[in-house]
Amino acid sequence: MAIIGYIIPLLFFIPLVTDAKNSPFAKFHANQQLVLLIAAIAVNVLGALPIIGWFIIWPLGTIALIVFAIMGIINAAKGEIKELPLIGGFKIIN
Repeated sequence: MAIIGYIIPLLFFIPLVTDAKNSPFAKFHANQQLVLLIAAIAVNVLGALPIIGWFIIWPLGTIALIVFAIMGIINAAKGEIKELPLIGGFKIIN
């Protein structure tokens, strides 16, 4: 259940509306997925900037987001509560 939001970011809320909503594990990964979604939106907005956004921000940001999503999937599959690098420290869902 915790993996779904890493694969399809807009579904980060699924663990919060199912029976897993009281699980600290599900809440942690839902938070990580939401932070990843917000970071993806920021990368895409900044990637629209001419030149620097097109050739630096968007390609590097997209690669980083894919790596972070894979790391999140691995952590969720292993049942670990590990923050994602750089963006994992932000808490939106308590």
